[in-house]
Amino acid sequence: MKRFRRFMTRALLAGVLSFLIVPFLIPFNSSGTLTAAQAAPGAEFVELADLSVRVEVTPYSGVGSDAPLIVLMHGFGASTFSWRNVQEPLSKLGEVISYDRPAFGFTERKTSWEGTNPYGFQGNFEILDALIAKYGAGRQVVLVGHSAGGQLAAEYTRLNLSKVSALILVDAAILTTGGGTSAFGWFFALPQMQKLGPILVSSIATSGDDLLRKSYYDQSKLTQAVYDGYHQPLKIKGWEQAFWDFTNAPRDNQLKDNLSQLTLPTLVITGKYDQVVPAKDAVELQKLIAGSHLEIIDKTTHLPQEEQPELFMDAVVKHWEHLVK
Repeated sequence: MKRFRRFMTRALLAGVLSFLIVPFLIPFNSSGTLTAAQAAPGAEFVELADLSVRVEVTPYSGVGSDAPLIVLMHGFGASTFSWRNVQEPLSKLGEVISYDRPAFGFTERKTSWEGTNPYGFQGNFEILDALIAKYGAGRQVVLVGHSAGGQLAAEYTRLNLSKVSALILVDAAILTTGGGTSAFGWFFALPQMQKLGPILVSSIATSGDDLLRKSYYDQSKLTQAVYDGYHQPLKIKGWEQAFWDFTNAPRDNQLKDNLSQLTLPTLVITGKYDQVVPAKDAVELQKLIAGSHLEIIDKTTHLPQEEQPELFMDAVVKHWEHLVK
């Protein structure tokens, strides 16, 4: 028994020493080799909240004046690319702006900062503040958020009801998903984990494809061009560090318990067969947001705006007068 205890003690000490020392000995080089400008030639970048943010702006193409500003907010692991099939059609309803959230797409990936963490909720809110001030002053603003972008859009709206006129939540990760990493923050903040983190998250380069396949109902629509569109941002040098910083960023919020505070016109959209964010969440969400409307889009899962853009637009147009009065 004494020998066993000595063995276990030595094994434990060896494990602790390995954790304390080995991470600093592991070399890591980003799989990306390009700058954002090189990876996205011709892309437009604007300075928002002290970040170079990639935006796509489509001018209003409809009839009449006083067009609202429509802001498109993508989900986890995505970019403006996920709105490619509906950004132009939406311009018939208003001026449309999609942008890449920090850690995703081609927006600047800061590795150090003073003050607000650009990857957390507050950092994202400051980008929205700047974007609305730059493009939406004096007119109605409609936020359209998909998945994790839906959670962000809804929480920003809850805290800034005077700045947002209407809300469209697309397969929004609010009831099933949410929150940050505060319970493990102390562990992730260890220098050893800061060294290991980028290595640990680098698997998203391949595991993200599994999520993408799960997000499509009709796999034949998941072409190589779609894969390439999602993979392109992973060619940027340092994307792993930014993704690790995003993983550690503060995202605690009180949205789920305060949905009744969303008193503005709201449309909830879901893919009928979504399993990433279960479609039943959208049904429940619509009940929790007073006066909101619900649209369930057939033959699609987590990305209705990509897979069924015509049906997606039909849903938005159907409720547009309710949203923008």
